[in-house]
Amino acid sequence: MSLKEKILFDLKESLKSGDAFKRDVLRFLSGSIKNAEIEKRKKEEGLDDQEVMEVVRKSIKQRKDSIEQYEKGGRTDLAEKEKKELEIISIYLPAQMDESKVREEIKKIISESGEISPKDFGKIMGISMKKLQGQTDGSVVKKILEEELSGK
Repeated sequence: MSLKEKILFDLKESLKSGDAFKRDVLRFLSGSIKNAEIEKRKKEEGLDDQEVMEVVRKSIKQRKDSIEQYEKGGRTDLAEKEKKELEIISIYLPAQMDESKVREEIKKIISESGEISPKDFGKIMGISMKKLQGQTDGSVVKKILEEELSGK
């Protein structure tokens, strides 16, 4: 079962069970996938699992940004709603690496790159994201990389 099929299956299950919140979140996610198919001109064949994961990651990033903004604005009720949506959507991504493993990988990449300075941030970030794609969030990689480069 492809990732898109799993999302649609879970959407149908939430319709049957009467879980309106989950239904709405999965409808939004399904709509985002359809929009991506139209955007990439793949309406007939559909997106592959990697492309669906990109849509899911984008949705997760939007939720995290919203949570941050709502918390800054003192709207904890809306932040809690976004957190619940985030929990539902996160199910569709593979398990994420914990920070210590990400840090190990980044240290390895830095040591393999030889002599580096904070100016090489973009280069190392690109290599790191390529290697860790799908295993961790870009903001985690950025934070760890900034810490490692400033400590050198």
